[in-house]
Amino acid sequence: MRENLHRFFRAARGAGVHVSPAESIDAMRAVARVGFSDRAILRDSLLLTLAKSQDEKLALGDCFDLFFSQPELRQDQSETGDEDNASQETDQSPPSAPSGDTDGGQPPQELGPLAQMLLSQDSNAIAAAIASAAGAASLSDIRYSTQRGIFSSRILDAMGLQRLRDDLDALTASNPALAERLRTALDGLREAVRDTVSQGLALYAREEAENLRNEILRNAPLARIERRQVEEMRSLIRQIARRLRERFSKPRKRQRRGHLDVRRTLRRNAAWGGVPFLTAWKRKHRDKPKIVALCDVSGSVAQVSDFFLLLIHSLHEVVDDVRSYAFSSHLIEVSDILETKSPQEAMAEIMSKVGFGSSDYGSSLVDFEKDWMSALTPQTTVIVLGDARSNNLDPRADILRRISERSKRLVWLNPEGRLAWGFGDSEMPRYATFCSVVRQCATAQQLERAVSDIVATYQ
Repeated sequence: MRENLHRFFRAARGAGVHVSPAESIDAMRAVARVGFSDRAILRDSLLLTLAKSQDEKLALGDCFDLFFSQPELRQDQSETGDEDNASQETDQSPPSAPSGDTDGGQPPQELGPLAQMLLSQDSNAIAAAIASAAGAASLSDIRYSTQRGIFSSRILDAMGLQRLRDDLDALTASNPALAERLRTALDGLREAVRDTVSQGLALYAREEAENLRNEILRNAPLARIERRQVEEMRSLIRQIARRLRERFSKPRKRQRRGHLDVRRTLRRNAAWGGVPFLTAWKRKHRDKPKIVALCDVSGSVAQVSDFFLLLIHSLHEVVDDVRSYAFSSHLIEVSDILETKSPQEAMAEIMSKVGFGSSDYGSSLVDFEKDWMSALTPQTTVIVLGDARSNNLDPRADILRRISERSKRLVWLNPEGRLAWGFGDSEMPRYATFCSVVRQCATAQQLERAVSDIVATYQ
């Protein structure tokens, strides 16, 4: 039971269900109570102890159905083989049956266990043998579709394929009809083993395949993502946002108390012989995080603007004080939209208001200086996400200089490659003069690293 459950937990993690050690212990205790006999109760017990959302419940249910389904021998092959053999024996066999098949169809005792199992057509015993052999062959280690043949061979070898081949050679000479019947059963067994391996691939290789696909997407240029990959990239950006929340939200809570001050603790407890009844803590002063984000949503960055907005949406959940702005030819504040609406709704509303227009960085900077310059303090980190292409209009770099002087840091994240900076209508070299950090963010991986570095400065 324990081994089967461990394999199921591994498959569940591959299906996207987070299973912690504590949750796996709770699930094993529940299964120990209800047992394996009633699959419906077993399924409900695992869903109750492991699933934490509706999406996880659906994924876990599909994983359970796949994990506990047993590939069966092809009935059409075995029945056809039996009918053909029966007619062949009726037409061709002499009145006295040959030695080795005298027990009314019972397999000869001198055959190996696998041959006897196949000839007896005990489907439950065959399924149990396949499951046992799959465990012995470490089927849960399968990762790629190219490994199907290897694991199929391992399972068949663990079941005793070599002895079965010897039995087939012997029967071919002594009892051809029985040999043909065994050969047909072996074909059905091979298909059942292939189905088992395919099932294992679907269960255990899903996580590896998803990791490989995500790794490719993480390093793919955001501006050249194909239409069919957009939803996958959005899912990847949401995973990045979740990692940012998990990484930077918890440490702040743990660090509020600070670190133990050993010297002050010992002095404070001198009257009790150094026993630390009273503790003293070192508290390092940290600036309260304050971020102002300016996001270009014009037509020139339309392919990457929604990914930028997704990351800004995650900043509102990680950092307490974030003010966000979006612009094309003019600039508006979108903080309330990002804080009160889901990512999809927020992006749709923002793009409908200022998205897909012709970019005018100078006019947008004028809007910011006129209405929101007071939002900047010496503790503010300003993040600009855009390609710095202003359609040969006045870039108003003087306003960016004043923004840099009023803030703690000015960070520019550009989705274009560095070789394109300064060519055409790109004002990046002029803007970079006033920036504390300038980074290329052409891929999801570069974007994650940049945002992580920004947030980490406040931890």
